[in-house]
Amino acid sequence: MMIDPPIDKLIKRAECRYALACAVAKRTRELLTSDSAYLANSGEKPVTLACKEIYEGKVKIVRD
Repeated sequence: MMIDPPIDKLIKRAECRYALACAVAKRTRELLTSDSAYLANSGEKPVTLACKEIYEGKVKIVRD
């Protein structure tokens, strides 16, 4: 169960749940395939970090 960021507020960042799930999955893959120490230094799981970035507005969800 995700506590931070709150899921009810995170859903408001996307136009639908499907778009949110796709964006989180895409950002998680980007974090896992990058060779940066950003993920290691954060101390969080990749999915949690991706959700926090979307919630804080660091990553935008755009429709193609």
